[in-house]
Amino acid sequence: MSNEEKSTRTAPSGVRRKLAAILAADVKGYSRLMGEDEVATLRMLTASRQVTDTLIQQHQGRVVGSAGDSVLAEFASVVDAVQCAVEIQHALRSKNTELPEHRRMEFRIGINLGDVMVEGEQIYGDGVNIAARLEALAEGGGICVSRVVYEQVKNKLALRYEDLGEQQVKNIAEPVRVWRIRTEESGSPASEVRSPASEVQGSTFKVQRSKLRRVGIAHRSLLLTTGTIVAVRYLSFPARTQPPTPSTQLVLSPQDSALRTEAAPAALPLPDKPSIVVLPFVNMSNDPEQEYFSDGLTEVLTGDLSKLSSLFVIARNSAFTYKGKAVKVQEVSKELGVQYVLEGSVLKAEGQVRITAQLIDATTGYHLWSERYERPLKDIFALQDEIVQKILTALKVKLTQEEQARFKTAPTNNLEAYDYYLRGWKLQWRLTKETNAQARQLFEKALELDPGYATAHAGLSFTYWMEWFSQWSADPQNLKRATELAQQAIILDDSLVRPHAILGVIKVWQKQYEQGIAEIERAIALDPNDANVYDSLASALISVGQPEKAIEVAKKAVRLDPHQYQHFNILGQAYLNAGQYEEAIAALTRVLTYNPDYWFAHWGVAVVYSELGRAEEARKEGAEMLRIMPQFTVEGWKQRSPMKDPAATERFAAALRKAGLK
Repeated sequence: MSNEEKSTRTAPSGVRRKLAAILAADVKGYSRLMGEDEVATLRMLTASRQVTDTLIQQHQGRVVGSAGDSVLAEFASVVDAVQCAVEIQHALRSKNTELPEHRRMEFRIGINLGDVMVEGEQIYGDGVNIAARLEALAEGGGICVSRVVYEQVKNKLALRYEDLGEQQVKNIAEPVRVWRIRTEESGSPASEVRSPASEVQGSTFKVQRSKLRRVGIAHRSLLLTTGTIVAVRYLSFPARTQPPTPSTQLVLSPQDSALRTEAAPAALPLPDKPSIVVLPFVNMSNDPEQEYFSDGLTEVLTGDLSKLSSLFVIARNSAFTYKGKAVKVQEVSKELGVQYVLEGSVLKAEGQVRITAQLIDATTGYHLWSERYERPLKDIFALQDEIVQKILTALKVKLTQEEQARFKTAPTNNLEAYDYYLRGWKLQWRLTKETNAQARQLFEKALELDPGYATAHAGLSFTYWMEWFSQWSADPQNLKRATELAQQAIILDDSLVRPHAILGVIKVWQKQYEQGIAEIERAIALDPNDANVYDSLASALISVGQPEKAIEVAKKAVRLDPHQYQHFNILGQAYLNAGQYEEAIAALTRVLTYNPDYWFAHWGVAVVYSELGRAEEARKEGAEMLRIMPQFTVEGWKQRSPMKDPAATERFAAALRKAGLK
């Protein structure tokens, strides 16, 4: 039953009434936009809703309901409601200028002040209905308000108002006097009326307009930042949105353009083989709890493609920086250095799954392939394989016999176990003590349902490794459990990348270097596009005293995952071990630009400054380390250091002591 239908009835006894300012909004031409390009429209809508919902909250409003493209919100203050509407239109207008006119997403907003009935979290009544009718009278990107709203704000907000006269609107007995609010971009037509208070409030008007511009800039930054905000959802480390300062620029050859740190880097060159990024699939469900499933599909497709040696595949971390943003595939192509972009949407409900996918040549805008699938949920693994095969056919990629064999085996026959695994995998990416423990419980539930589920064994192994590595627990059995679970995963499925990588890293930390490097190299052979595994190899090479090789391997990780700042930490550590101090500082400073609390980067900078004789700067970095990790001791680090050469360990220990650490 709609708000309008319910409002025509007599209010039940006990239903509360109140006076509220109501904001109603929808998208002009939404059905046409969806018909032309469903996936792109959903991305644009999600990005726009991030702006609207944030501004509503900032203006003490509450989103009452949202279905499809519509938004209904209430405010205690009509001034707050109008200010919010103006700022929404300012914030979204600049984003629309980047799009072709026929693809612009323009919201229409109507505002009314009236009596409403309150039932639970919902509101009903003519006050709501009139706001909806005002919305329908507004132009795309415009705002219409009722007479009572105009009377309340005309002497408080220095805006431009245009009287549209009385309008007869559907299901409202009396005509409604309507005023249109003009913003400065709309011009000043002859019919326009300025608020009588405009002249005396001139200075206030300037301050308010300046505030509007700042808010607009902030929200454009929210939409456009490519490597910070959305990634925070999956990593525990808080990132900053500012671009690195010029002082942090790396001096690199043209071939190293993936490592540049200037705010507007040049487009990355295309690899010498087909290159692709899988953008996060849009969750078509109204339930945000279903995000894990759409994210899981994105990661499965990325992982399957990543394992093919004839493709260059961007890592999931960089791909997910575009989640929830309205982006042009041409911009994605330039920023990531890929030719092809896969995007799509997912709807999972009542034992069925609907997936829409399209493959685009981002250099030309040409759609190579698109398809919509509706299948029983039990066929999800076969459907994933079918999508991958369609992509490979479109790109004219041929599989080796070993690669073909990998697509013939489903990871599990138990859909409930698969669901638990996806939920655990999403939590695990946040890399916090709490989410690590939650992920472990979900992996254990998956294994209770399917003890032979190799991928779940690998996930569980990683939780024990992270608990040991991050010192979240003093349990001496954690490393042993991580090792046993990784080995069990390999026994069940030797083609899995993750357990080989985990086992390799553990062996290196246990100073079984040859075995460790062999396991990591096996993981790379299985997935030549996994940036995290290249990081593991670079770290192992540093440990055995081969920093020059580590530098080249770390650069591969950066190229495969250019928006993930943590790869620059490994690169910086490699430069440090190679004695290339200027390059080490540049790389590590880049890490700290995005995350000032990344302690290991402070560790590297402290060592560099100590060895350069810059004692004061070294002590400053040492103090930052202790602020972040007060439990850190030099002796504790020495006991856990994976360095093969004891002299190297002593060298760094001495440098840390010079930095004021004990």
